[in-house]
Amino acid sequence: MLQLPRKLSRYAAIVSLLLKHRHAFDDGDKGTKPEELASDLEQLGATFVKLGQLLSTRPDLVPAEYIPALSRLQDHVEPFSFADVERIVESELGVRLSKGFGMFDSEPIAAASLGQVHRAALRDGRLVAVKVQRPGIDAQVAGDLETLREIAEFVDRHSGYEDTVDVSAMVDEFRKATLAELDYRNEAANLRTLGRHLARFRDIVVPQPIDDYTTGRVLTMDYVLGTKVTALSPLTWIETDGEQLGRSLIRAYLHQIVVDGFFHADPHPGNVFLTDDGRLALVDLGMAGHLSARVQERLLELLISVSDGRADEAADVLIDLGEPKSDFDEPAFRQDIADILFRYRRSSLEDLQVGRLLFDINQSAAVYRMKTPPDLTMLAKTLLNLDGVARAIAPKLDVNATILEQSTTLMRQRMLKNASPGTVLSTVLEAKHFVERLPRRISRVLDALAGNQLRLKVEMIDEGAVIDGLQKVANRIALGLVLAALIVAAALIMQVPTTFRLFGYPGLAMILFIAAATGGALLAVQIVAHDETARPTRRVRD
Repeated sequence: MLQLPRKLSRYAAIVSLLLKHRHAFDDGDKGTKPEELASDLEQLGATFVKLGQLLSTRPDLVPAEYIPALSRLQDHVEPFSFADVERIVESELGVRLSKGFGMFDSEPIAAASLGQVHRAALRDGRLVAVKVQRPGIDAQVAGDLETLREIAEFVDRHSGYEDTVDVSAMVDEFRKATLAELDYRNEAANLRTLGRHLARFRDIVVPQPIDDYTTGRVLTMDYVLGTKVTALSPLTWIETDGEQLGRSLIRAYLHQIVVDGFFHADPHPGNVFLTDDGRLALVDLGMAGHLSARVQERLLELLISVSDGRADEAADVLIDLGEPKSDFDEPAFRQDIADILFRYRRSSLEDLQVGRLLFDINQSAAVYRMKTPPDLTMLAKTLLNLDGVARAIAPKLDVNATILEQSTTLMRQRMLKNASPGTVLSTVLEAKHFVERLPRRISRVLDALAGNQLRLKVEMIDEGAVIDGLQKVANRIALGLVLAALIVAAALIMQVPTTFRLFGYPGLAMILFIAAATGGALLAVQIVAHDETARPTRRVRD
């Protein structure tokens, strides 16, 4: 529990932030800029840096111009002391630093608001990177999350946005993701899973954790001998096949998303290294995405439709994946998707960004009142970061062509995955249950048939209602003919000279006209007052 003065201070800081940038979440920029919002979030610390990164995946809440600034959010903090590092590592591992490691650098190679990384070596000389959690950060984050939850509940009660945005649910989602990231054992599991899935890609390497040296607050993993792709000189790229590395990176991510359903969700340029042996290393797996089998298949269809410019098919997939509101404008949404894909197809290779495109599609869905699944927004953010890495590695790479080239391979891999021993076994078990129950069900049918108890339910149109309707139509046609005959007869008699006159006209002709008018009026009243507008009823016959 936060101490009262600190809690009040955090409340004041958060409310001040909301008031300053309220238009960013309302009707667009009115004085503040995206970079200012990103900077203010960084100043509030780790929890709010993570919150900004989450908001970057919600184009339905944040205007499009804010997305890039929030996507690039990084926490810049001073490293904590080596004395704290030594205390935490020894407490977590249960061994003195000098006994557990042959070497441990006192200066960190990277520092962030949740923790920092030190270069070290095990007793056998193996180089490792040791990630140590910042002291007291778990209590700070827990307090910030509690404050955010209380503010979210207040906003839900008083904002009037409950029909469009569930702020409390969004904070709960953020809370789960942040607490999971604070437990380094989750990141270790992510490293193992991703390393196993990407073993087939020789140009991609994922550092593996050392289990005996990993706990909830200390993560020890292979040390990557290399440099961030954004820190490399142009001369390095002359000597490196950037096109091949870029294609391998895109293929690896497509495989993660479409085949495995598990992907590295934060591939910004700072998390991708060019190793000394010419490969790409993916680090920092605190944030990972998980996709269901159904969503994987639909996302593959979406990526292929988008890459091939088929707007109607892309819109169909999005509507199937999303949750249209009651006022969803489907025709306008489909037209907007067609316009977005048209602009996308006209882009040059240098300007073409698949992640940016998916963000535009998500933004369109929000405008026309359709909620897209969190999986799609996280995927859009992942691909947006991946676009930046691919451009740094191979500026001329045709990402669109790479996706289309991989589509056949990805579909084959998905089919092979569906034909895995587990799936086949599940199908066999279902068939076994069906065969086991079939004799009993056939016996019940035959017993019912022998006992004259078999009943067949058939849904059909009620012929009685149809006949009644036809009779009503025939009667009205006959009455209409009689009225028409009266009018024709009156018109003919009108020309016959007579002394009997009514209203100055021949009397018999006027009587016929009045009878026809009265009959027509009564028929009109009956049609309006008594006819049923429902369709013929259906009934079930046994």
